[in-house]
Amino acid sequence: MKFVVVLPSVVVALCGLLLPAVSASAQDRIYRCGNEYTNQVKGRTDCKVVEGGNITVVNGTSPAPVSAGSPPSAPAPRVAVAAPTSRSDSSEQRARDADAKRILEQELSRAESRHAELLKEYNNGEPDKIGGEARNYQKYLDRVAELKASIARNQSDIDGIRRELARVTR
Repeated sequence: MKFVVVLPSVVVALCGLLLPAVSASAQDRIYRCGNEYTNQVKGRTDCKVVEGGNITVVNGTSPAPVSAGSPPSAPAPRVAVAAPTSRSDSSEQRARDADAKRILEQELSRAESRHAELLKEYNNGEPDKIGGEARNYQKYLDRVAELKASIARNQSDIDGIRRELARVTR
């Protein structure tokens, strides 16, 4: 009587078919997007392919909530709080405040002069065409939009400097 053993060859054949599929799924590309590692880019532009090593990402655990009736298992960490400093030498502080005010006033005058230049160049939404803008109207429109955005940013800067000056002069 002869017995034919087919089972080991079938198992070997199945393993031969399954192992490439398993290893292919384990070989997906890993991307680092900022501080996050993922295998899906998700439309982000700051992702880079990670090569040359194994990566293990371990999610952190959150502490267990402590109920009011049970004592904490470990003492709470102490937080160092600096003692409020007194102004021991008011003349030095006044000098620093005067310097800060002077610097802010200089920044304000510089920002206001830049604002005036931008408004003059903007010319109420119709700046003069320069370079190839006479032939390329979209280039002109892009520059007008950029000027408008620059004026808005500059105005925001001026408002911030004025708020800071008001805070310093109190």
